[in-house]
Amino acid sequence: MTKPQLRRRVRQVCITPSLFSVEQMSGTYGSAVKRQHIVETAYELFKRDGFHATGIDRIIAEANVAKMTMYRHFPSKDELIVEVLGYRARNFDQQLDRVVARADTPRSKIAAILDWYDGWFQSSDFHGCLFAHALAEFGAASHPVFQAVSEQKAGLKQRLYRILEEAMPPDQAEGASSALLMLIEGATLMAQLGQGETAIREARKAVASLVAPSESLQ
Repeated sequence: MTKPQLRRRVRQVCITPSLFSVEQMSGTYGSAVKRQHIVETAYELFKRDGFHATGIDRIIAEANVAKMTMYRHFPSKDELIVEVLGYRARNFDQQLDRVVARADTPRSKIAAILDWYDGWFQSSDFHGCLFAHALAEFGAASHPVFQAVSEQKAGLKQRLYRILEEAMPPDQAEGASSALLMLIEGATLMAQLGQGETAIREARKAVASLVAPSESLQ
């Protein structure tokens, strides 16, 4: 074999696997993008129109994907709903992470969370709590949608508890975090009824009363 032939052979051996890997990565990335697009499309439809009222065919049409693509990613509608709830929960957590990170005391962290809810209630994107809507439509405790809702609410309560335990004994923080969760859920429902401004104002008053006994929350 001549030197030019040898160089060509080495070049083929080195390049071909790299090109194959790029093609594989491209296919995986494209599939992930389509899956995410389906989830985001379904999320917009579910939050506006509800879960049972939004059929798979409509999601397929709005997402502009083939039926085969839909069922390859989500063999059942329940699986899609659970994924949408997970998507919403992750976004929610990231947003609260950012607002809480800018506060430096337990009291200011709780106030920052209420400020976030206040902004959400006033936004054009507010359609009530997606998890509460899901719970209303899927009430059986054994249903995976119910379980997804339960996990999200437990996660929010745990977030509140972690903030309050910085300044309260564990048993007091446990009770206060449960009360705060109920205040937030109630305020969200009132906001959906068009009374968001009143709801958040009353929630702030209740929170101030609830955490007042702990001087270290100042």
